[in-house]
Amino acid sequence: MDLIKELSRFSAATIHEALGKYGNLPSAIKPINPTMKICGPAYTVKTMPRDNVLLHRAYAYAKPGNVIVVDCSGFYEAGYWGDLMSLGAKTKGIAGMVINGCVRDADDIEAMGFPVFSRGLCILGTTNHGDGTLNEPVIIGDVLISPGDIIVGDRDGVVVIPQNRIEEAIEKSIARETKEENIRKQLREGKTSLQIYGWTFNDKYSNDNSNE
Repeated sequence: MDLIKELSRFSAATIHEALGKYGNLPSAIKPINPTMKICGPAYTVKTMPRDNVLLHRAYAYAKPGNVIVVDCSGFYEAGYWGDLMSLGAKTKGIAGMVINGCVRDADDIEAMGFPVFSRGLCILGTTNHGDGTLNEPVIIGDVLISPGDIIVGDRDGVVVIPQNRIEEAIEKSIARETKEENIRKQLREGKTSLQIYGWTFNDKYSNDNSNE
C-alpha cells in the first residue's frame, strides 16, 4: 500500500511519460468532475453492450481500495453506472471507477465524492443478462489491463501501471519531476525552452538570426 500511496503523488501524465509513453487509456475517458483523482489496483470487468449486472457484482466482490475498471465491449451509448452503485461502492471502500463507456446521475455522484472516470454521460438504461467476465484481463484502447495493475487518473486522463513496473514508475517519475523543476528554474531566470533543450535554429523566425 505504501507504493500505491507513493504513486498517488504523481500526475497521470508524469507517470505516462516516465514509463516511456506507456499505459495511457483513450483520451475520451475523463473524470465527471475535473477535481476527481484516482489511484489503486484494478478490479477488471468486461460487460456486454448495454448490460450492467457485472458492475453490480464487481463492487460487491472487489476489495477496499480497488479501482473498478470496465470494458463495455465497444458500446458507449448507455448509462452503465449511477448514483446507487456509487453509494454502494463508496460504502464498501472502493477507490473509484474507470469505464470505457458512459454513466449517469452525475450530480449525485459528484455530491457524494465518489471518483468516476468515463467517456461521458448517457441517460439510456441497461439490461441485466450478466454476460462478460470479472477480474480477468481486459483491453481498453491499446492497453492490456490485468487485475492488480495500478490505475492512476486525474483531469488529464488515466494511466495504467503494470504490477511489475510500480517501483520503476515511482523512480522514473521522481527523476522526471526533478528534471522538470530544474527546467522551471531556468525558465524563471529568463531562458526559453528552445535554449534549455538546445533547439536553437538559424532561420527567418529568429529575432537575431543567430544560434545563441
